[in-house]
Amino acid sequence: MKYTKGERIFNIFNILILSIVGLVMLYPLLYIFIVSISTMAGAGAGQLIPKEITFSAYKVVLGSKELLTALGVSLLRTVVGTSITVVVTAMCAYALSIKKLPHRNAIMFLIVFTMLFSGGIVPTYMVVKGLGLIDSFFVYIFPMLLDVFCILILKNYFEQIPESIIDSGYLDGAGDFNILFRLYIPLSKPVVATVALITALGHWNSWFDSMIYINNPDLKVLQLFLREMIVESNFFYHYSSVIMVNSENISSETIKAAIVVITILPIFIAYPFVQKYFVKGIMLGSTKE
Repeated sequence: MKYTKGERIFNIFNILILSIVGLVMLYPLLYIFIVSISTMAGAGAGQLIPKEITFSAYKVVLGSKELLTALGVSLLRTVVGTSITVVVTAMCAYALSIKKLPHRNAIMFLIVFTMLFSGGIVPTYMVVKGLGLIDSFFVYIFPMLLDVFCILILKNYFEQIPESIIDSGYLDGAGDFNILFRLYIPLSKPVVATVALITALGHWNSWFDSMIYINNPDLKVLQLFLREMIVESNFFYHYSSVIMVNSENISSETIKAAIVVITILPIFIAYPFVQKYFVKGIMLGSTKE
């Protein structure tokens, strides 16, 4: 394919601008990682290439029982919450994609309505408390059980699948559950992967629900632990004595940087494996024929 002169110029500027944006976004991550493996002197100097590398901060952080507990809660929440949400969202989207569903438009209106209006924090807290979910792990699961945006993505894609597949499934004696999980979902892997990624990021990055619904420290998520360490004074309660003992190698900045790296590392590792589905899934699920 031959490009015109204008298209070549546009591609050059496009690559140049995106490269600059990518470097600007990469710099904070690189800087935080360098600080986390630097000595106290190196962290204070703000060097991008550390003269002396030490992993003392990671040894201290990974030796924290509170951090490991919070990390386990976040991982469990992300895995369980994403799995259940993807299944329930797919079931809802499948039902709404069937044009013969009674009151389909009214149900769709009520679902989309929740994207525009919500009850607010206080009514939501009262509902959660009335359901007995305060200080329960399931408070992380049930309020995020459905995502309207993900429902719309899956619904739009399911509507593009020929209805003859459903008819053939019925003729073979399959029910709606078999049709959904054995036909629709295998045919919709890019979109399902996109929904799973969006949901997983939502669960992993969430901290506000843990702050207002959880009092048990063993149920707090990693993001809330990170916030307490960096924003509040709890950092010095946990690590001041360790810094005093290891004052030559680590400082408060290196420990904070190590916590940040550990917090972003799981998603940073998992994202490349689903990234190839992400753009394709968004495009497929957001268009209709």
